[in-house]
Amino acid sequence: MVGSEETKTQVEPGVRRAKPRGRPRSFDRETALEKAILAFWEHGYEATSVSDLTRVMDIGAPSLYAAFGDKRSLFEEVVREYGVRYGSFSDRALAEEPTARAAVERMLREAAVAYTAPGHPHGCLVIHAATNCSTPEVEESLRGRRNANIAAFESRIRADIAAGELPAGTDAAALARYTGAVIQGMSQQARDGASRQDLEAVAEIALAIWPRT
Repeated sequence: MVGSEETKTQVEPGVRRAKPRGRPRSFDRETALEKAILAFWEHGYEATSVSDLTRVMDIGAPSLYAAFGDKRSLFEEVVREYGVRYGSFSDRALAEEPTARAAVERMLREAAVAYTAPGHPHGCLVIHAATNCSTPEVEESLRGRRNANIAAFESRIRADIAAGELPAGTDAAALARYTGAVIQGMSQQARDGASRQDLEAVAEIALAIWPRT
């Protein structure tokens, strides 16, 4: 009989009944994140709406908020993941090359390839996503990342000056800023249709004026 002692589920004293699991996600988080990266990369932060994101990620707004938080939180994760998947060539060059010039040469050549590669938007997300951005926190975060790159260039340049790899009178801050301007310009040129060969030619000119001992 329903409700009889024989049919009731027995629970031992002191043992909690397991809570039913929540409804499992019906989408792959990594795939959805990659689609978000491409959306922000193509259109920038401000021009990419939540409705745009749910459409390209093929998920509902509640699923987006549950998995990633709000738009800004999702963007912060996108920027971090972009750096791992697409933007790490700069850090690798600085870490692995013996001199600042060798690092910059490798960086510019790899940027020419990365910024024009098929299969994803051209240029750099960290540079392009700030275009027409009216959200101060996002704008400041992206500016901080770009300035951190320039500071890393300057640190390597100063180390080379101290080691005699560059002339003692080299203006490390200006040379680092110049390097940042070149790579940021290459990103915009790629957005405007410059080819890999076009950008490699820019890199050659930039390297030709690099100071030597």
